[in-house]
Amino acid sequence: MLTLLILLLAPLLGAVGVLIAARWGRGAAALAAGAPALAVLVALVAAAPGILDGEVLRLRAAWVPALGLDMALRLDALGWLFGMLVAGVGLLVVLYAYYYLPASDGLGRFYALLLAFMASMLGIVSSGNLLLLVVFWELTSVSSFFLIAYWARGEVSARIGARTAFAVTGGGGLALLGGVLLLGQAAGGFDLDVVLGAGERIRESPLYLPALTLVLLGAFTKSAQWPFHFWLPAAMAAPTPASAYLHSATMVKAGVFLLARLHPALAGTDAWVIAVGGAGMLTLLFGAYAALWQHDLKGLLAYSTISHLGLITMLLGFGTGTAVMAAVFHIVNHATFKASLFMAAGIVDHEAGTRDMRRLNGLARAMPWTATLAVVAAGAMAGVPLLNGFLSKEMFFAESLEAPGPGGLRWIGPAAALLYGVMSVAYSARFVMVFFNGALMPATAHEPPRFMRVPIELLVALCVIVGTIPSLTVGPALIAATRDALQAPAPYVSLAIWHGFNLPLMMTLVALAGGIVMYRHRERLYRMHDRHVPGFSTTILFARSVKSMERRAARFTATLETGSLSRSTAVLLAVTLAMGALVLATRGGAPVSPVTGPGADAASIVIWALLATAAVAAARWHAHPLRALVAASVVGLFVALAFVRLSAPDLALTQLLVEVVTILVLLLALHHLPQRTPGAEQRHGQRAWQRLVAARDLVLAGGIGAGAAALTWAVLRRPVHGGGPVSELAAYYLRESKPKGGGTNVVNVILVDFRGFDTLGEITVLACAAIGAAVLLERMKPAGDAPERPHAPDAHPPVLAALTRPFLPFALMLSAFLFLRGHDLPGGGFVAGLLAAVALASQYLTSGIEWTTERLRIDARRWLATGVLLAAATGAGALLFDRPFLTSFYDYAHIPAIGAVGAGSTFLFDLGVALAVFGAVLLMLERLGLIGRMRDIGAATPAAEVPADEVAPDVRAVDR
Repeated sequence: MLTLLILLLAPLLGAVGVLIAARWGRGAAALAAGAPALAVLVALVAAAPGILDGEVLRLRAAWVPALGLDMALRLDALGWLFGMLVAGVGLLVVLYAYYYLPASDGLGRFYALLLAFMASMLGIVSSGNLLLLVVFWELTSVSSFFLIAYWARGEVSARIGARTAFAVTGGGGLALLGGVLLLGQAAGGFDLDVVLGAGERIRESPLYLPALTLVLLGAFTKSAQWPFHFWLPAAMAAPTPASAYLHSATMVKAGVFLLARLHPALAGTDAWVIAVGGAGMLTLLFGAYAALWQHDLKGLLAYSTISHLGLITMLLGFGTGTAVMAAVFHIVNHATFKASLFMAAGIVDHEAGTRDMRRLNGLARAMPWTATLAVVAAGAMAGVPLLNGFLSKEMFFAESLEAPGPGGLRWIGPAAALLYGVMSVAYSARFVMVFFNGALMPATAHEPPRFMRVPIELLVALCVIVGTIPSLTVGPALIAATRDALQAPAPYVSLAIWHGFNLPLMMTLVALAGGIVMYRHRERLYRMHDRHVPGFSTTILFARSVKSMERRAARFTATLETGSLSRSTAVLLAVTLAMGALVLATRGGAPVSPVTGPGADAASIVIWALLATAAVAAARWHAHPLRALVAASVVGLFVALAFVRLSAPDLALTQLLVEVVTILVLLLALHHLPQRTPGAEQRHGQRAWQRLVAARDLVLAGGIGAGAAALTWAVLRRPVHGGGPVSELAAYYLRESKPKGGGTNVVNVILVDFRGFDTLGEITVLACAAIGAAVLLERMKPAGDAPERPHAPDAHPPVLAALTRPFLPFALMLSAFLFLRGHDLPGGGFVAGLLAAVALASQYLTSGIEWTTERLRIDARRWLATGVLLAAATGAGALLFDRPFLTSFYDYAHIPAIGAVGAGSTFLFDLGVALAVFGAVLLMLERLGLIGRMRDIGAATPAAEVPADEVAPDVRAVDR
């Protein structure tokens, strides 16, 4: 259990810690980043004896049991081996990045992203539930996006590469989610043990082919299989430490890990052999061929990575036990020599100033030690004897000779393997020769700092050690990982450097000789390639496809979005009505219970009639914003009165405060909008058009109103599980609120306990909306259509300011009072947050933004983030006690002279709600207030002095 917790928590906590440590310098950041990686590595090494002997570590916490989603962690030998790669290479990358990234880079952000990615990868290899695996899968896409785009501000290629990688791998993640859902249906559950044990059932299910297709799409996009390979070369815009980590040992290996992980459930059919083996073979040959023509060192390594991923995929596609062992072996070998080669390419770029091989020659004279390391690593990539790459490549040749397939076509596998072997030697030789060809160029090249080479030295040492004594080094791990991948005893394979003169050895020798010959005749091959091979690029095809879809979407949107808010709303409402009518026509109405209870009294009828009148007035006065706002506020007031009439004081209190906040926000917004609706004068005389629009609005409003009323009626009268009406559900909450939730205010108990998941989602949506609004308002300035509008930015009425300043502490005390009593009496976190925000907003309005912020120093963004994180952390705390997410705890503490005092985890959750609401409201009010500040700055700054890129767009009214 401890090992699994360290696996996930160490890098996650380290990602936070490194941001703090970065304040004390680069060295502190590097130590803070290396510590969690080292902790994971130590934990895995400590657990090795048991895992290699067949033990499976498990940790389970219920999350959403009804959906089959548990926080289930499971670590066997296959996951352990991948975890060692993720943590080991990650630790070396931390050291390498310290010297590679410029001194001006504080390293905090890079290390935090690196550790977040490490946690996501470790989550994939240790997931015991397929749905949880998909969650971590998508987290790798998100974190890798930020790593690839690390230099996005200075390099366009970084932005393009990050977007391309995210689009392809993110789309593959959606396909994987669909495949996992189908797999769960076919297997009878999402637990990994259940899925792996239901192989026969899955393969015989009609869902097998669709599930296989979707899962393979997810794996192929992540592991850059053709034709989804193009994101990987584009991702070379990332800093070299990120490339060495993502594209050697971690991200690109996630796809092949998934294929190995699900091998018992999906392999063993012709569809698997054809799809996986065929895709691997195409990728193997395409990547090797494309690598021959690259001039960038990282570009060559990127395409060679694609080729090696194709080799691993092709082996897994063969489906035999020995092929799976060869695939796992090459995964390990590729991680060691490819990470070292990426680091060597980074050193060349760092110390010579370029990665273009046409501008590099004779580097061994200036950096002999780096050249030696690069030559050994490239030799492993080429499959030179006594290096680890030779062993797994020879196993690949042997498996290709035994590849399944029709008798007349079985030669294709060996032929493809041999052709790949020749090309891999050729591009490896091209990489090596930048250190030896001709005179030194550039003359400024030199060796890197001593410790910058340490990661390469360790990786190259592994290449040599594994290549000479494989059975003593990786043998036990390979056997155990293959056993757990197959869910069966591992086949016997002789891990030795000499098996006599046999056909695989002859293929290796032919590949070495052929590759050298190909390299020596490369100029002739370049001319043939340029003359006969069309300049087709899937990267360009993808970019053009995206542009085409954007143009088509823009044209389609332009037919609906004409700048008219009423037209856009009309389209939305019409589609909603049509969909509702379609459902009603095809499925009929829902069953309802008989009508019971008292009818409406006279007071209620009067309230609803006045409410309807105010709503009609608000719609009628739409062209007069202030009148419409007053009418809408009256609507809100009558809604609050209706809540009071229906004995819902919590809702009434919330509604009143929401109305106050709404008035403040809309008043600020209306003040900055144009005083006249653009185009209103031109349409003033178009009576026929106005009548047509009015008729359209009347029909849509009537339809939506009737539909909403009918839907509400049906929901309120719909039978629930026991066959009774919804009132029985209400009776359950009334009965169980105190014993199960610890409170007598049923509304608050529902919000923070019974339906806490909904509330967490709502404050998350609120946070996203507030951040989105703040970003949109950040660079806007008021429209300049009404110069006659009175504006006195510095004139705050002293009498009003004097009255509201003493009001602030009393309002905050009332907010705290409502919060503390909310679990038993009307109040709670939402109301408290709104009231505190209104109190602060009154200071903004009467004393000004600057005066208030200088004295109170409130950062709305931090309050917002703290609230959401506190609510989420409270829910996650239940997992530590082996309880489902958001399970509440409630008990009584007996205090002398006071008695029993209730205490529960919902207090912290409700506090998070209050802080989130407070921060969201303040953030939007602050941004609206700052628009006026931009007016003042713009008035004080001559137009000629304002840079062109600093001119913000006008705030425009949206016409009908």
